[in-house]
Amino acid sequence: MKLICESDKLEDYLLELNEVNYSNPLIKEKIKELFHSSQTEVEKVKIAFEFVRDEIAHSWDIQGTRVTCHASDVLKYKEGICYAKSNLLAAVLRSQQIPTGFCYQRLMLFDTPEKGYSLHALNAVFLKSLDKWIRLDARGNKPGVDAQFSVDKEKLAFSVNEKFDERDYPVIYVKPNPKTMNVLKEHSDIVEMYKHHLPGSI
Repeated sequence: MKLICESDKLEDYLLELNEVNYSNPLIKEKIKELFHSSQTEVEKVKIAFEFVRDEIAHSWDIQGTRVTCHASDVLKYKEGICYAKSNLLAAVLRSQQIPTGFCYQRLMLFDTPEKGYSLHALNAVFLKSLDKWIRLDARGNKPGVDAQFSVDKEKLAFSVNEKFDERDYPVIYVKPNPKTMNVLKEHSDIVEMYKHHLPGSI
């Protein structure tokens, strides 16, 4: 699939946003832990991706009780659904002047179309050294989900089955989708929100 940038200005993918708040002291502290000056751009992206994937729990997987949204809260509480985790990954990478955007898939929420659909969030990162965008999914691995860092071939958490009306959206967005942010801000019960209120399309 050919990815399409919402903006032709790379600097737009470095913006600090309300939910992508990389100036927050908690995020600054974590950045000092994760990165040092001798690391390459590709090394930094891999480190950030694996940190968010592995060290921040997916709220549904742990049946959490807290809804997080802002990158700093995701880091503080170490949990979030894909919408929240993608905010944190964007914040960490944008802090390093690495352009990072938001991508989406429409997926079956559970295992059949009858149980509904949801938007799934992941990130796209521009590697200047390779002059290319790559998509990374820091949702968090579990049995049946094995997302990996790769600059050659995508290794995402989920593949799309178009027979079941799933789809890959090709656009790399500058900001998180408003529907996804609103649902996080409007709910306090993560399990109820996940089962019944996630947006089903862009």
